[in-house]
Amino acid sequence: MPPSPLLQKGAIIGLDPFNPVASVIVFQYNPETMTRTVTAQSAGGEQGGDRGEALRLKGPPQEQIRLEVELDAADQLERGDSIAGSMGIYPALAALEMLLYPKALRVIANEVLLNLGVIEIIPPEAPLTVFAWGVHRILPVRLNSLTITEESFDPALNPTRAKVSLDLRVLNYQDLGLPSPGGTLFMAHQIAKEVMATIGSARAIERGVST
Repeated sequence: MPPSPLLQKGAIIGLDPFNPVASVIVFQYNPETMTRTVTAQSAGGEQGGDRGEALRLKGPPQEQIRLEVELDAADQLERGDSIAGSMGIYPALAALEMLLYPKALRVIANEVLLNLGVIEIIPPEAPLTVFAWGVHRILPVRLNSLTITEESFDPALNPTRAKVSLDLRVLNYQDLGLPSPGGTLFMAHQIAKEVMATIGSARAIERGVST
């Protein structure tokens, strides 16, 4: 029997240099489906507009990604995992939710500055969030929302099983700036996609000619 291919796990990673492991979420089970909505950024062509601008693009398309991940503490509880025994899947849920929270130290520091009379307070900045779905899809994203359905609890009411719906918006080089780490990551993804599109078109032409 040939060896089975190594299963790659999807993940969401919040790149925070001050706390690098606080928001690393490797999916326990890969979702069976993922919905992607890709919307063009057209420069013109609307009714009454310049017809010569109909095919122009203002930039890369806006892309939304929606998927649902499952979390279950059953395997860890069977192995006697102490964290799962005392907190269930709370740590995994917290890691996801922290992608939407400003860091506590920044909030406290801003409050201190405000009380000292500093007028202009810089809003806290979220860490760069990366969605990894195999080697061909590693993208900077913004987590728009989480919908968490907790389905099972232990005697202390810690959640032990949950489904989490993720609504992600892909951030491109217009959002982040091309020289930035996120902008560079998106451009690398776009170049790889252009290469794959060329391969796919060449194969389609080859199949058409051979038939």
